[in-house]
Amino acid sequence: MSATVELLAAGHDVTCYEPGSIMGERSAGATRIFRFAHVDPDLVRLAGEAKVGFDRWSEEGGRPLLIDAECVITGVDLADRAAAMARAGADYELVGAGSGRLRLPVVEEPAVALIDVGGGVVDVDALREFLTDRGGRAVVHEPVYRLDITPGGAAAVTAAGGRAEYDALLLAAGSVTAHLAAQVGIYTWPLLSHHLRCTFPVASGNWQAWIDLPPDRPGTYQHSAGPGRWAVGGHVDPALTVWEAGREAAEVASRAALLDYARTYLAVDPTIVDEIYCTSVPNLGDGVHVRRNGPVVAIYGNNLMKFAPVLGRDLARTVVGGAI
Repeated sequence: MSATVELLAAGHDVTCYEPGSIMGERSAGATRIFRFAHVDPDLVRLAGEAKVGFDRWSEEGGRPLLIDAECVITGVDLADRAAAMARAGADYELVGAGSGRLRLPVVEEPAVALIDVGGGVVDVDALREFLTDRGGRAVVHEPVYRLDITPGGAAAVTAAGGRAEYDALLLAAGSVTAHLAAQVGIYTWPLLSHHLRCTFPVASGNWQAWIDLPPDRPGTYQHSAGPGRWAVGGHVDPALTVWEAGREAAEVASRAALLDYARTYLAVDPTIVDEIYCTSVPNLGDGVHVRRNGPVVAIYGNNLMKFAPVLGRDLARTVVGGAI
């Protein structure tokens, strides 16, 4: 959607195929963590560009898209993240329990934490509204079944409404990216897993977002999902959430793991009041992966929605002939 908005603004004729709700698959939910705290300095710098873009979109839309809550990182890789942030000029603090700088609904504060001062939460509902307002006229709500590259070098799309040809095509199709990319000779990471995020009641407070990556138990990401609501997603045992396990079994396992985590470590009411299901890409890590074959550009990765303004800008340039 962000690339669609950029292409339309540049005067191009654009069709955006979307089989379901806009941003309804891997960008699901009302809120998502935004952070500078990456291990790769290039991703830290990309987050800085994205922050500038989100601020610009917020001004244009008349509604904040980022909630400046800060983001706490605990567990592994703190030194690497701090070094990458320092190289990229991002603001951070290393603190300990009892420092007075941690605002987390926990039973016991972590011994050491990195505070990503510029981090916070993306208001996904506001972002969806903004992008839909700017680019929704280009959206065709049809599933795509097949892609081809014609002998003349055009990109052909076969969707529910028929076949159409385009000068260029950007493929960002979530769980079906690998399947469609293979049809036009592009390899993307094929593995998928099931992922569940649960929301619990919590006392009202100015909570920070939190990514907890302890060495002795599965990691989690957590943040406010609105007043009195605390969202928790966990990296559950991969054997239980692998694609072949099936969605229902993966949800049961994830729900049990998150409930146990909430009861043991969090100062929340361990009652699930909301759930968000999405697909995840295992064993890939953070970052952006772009592949091209002729008129088709495919993008995949993890946590890409948080870079939406800068990715939309750069992908729009790429599909109309620029370098990757």
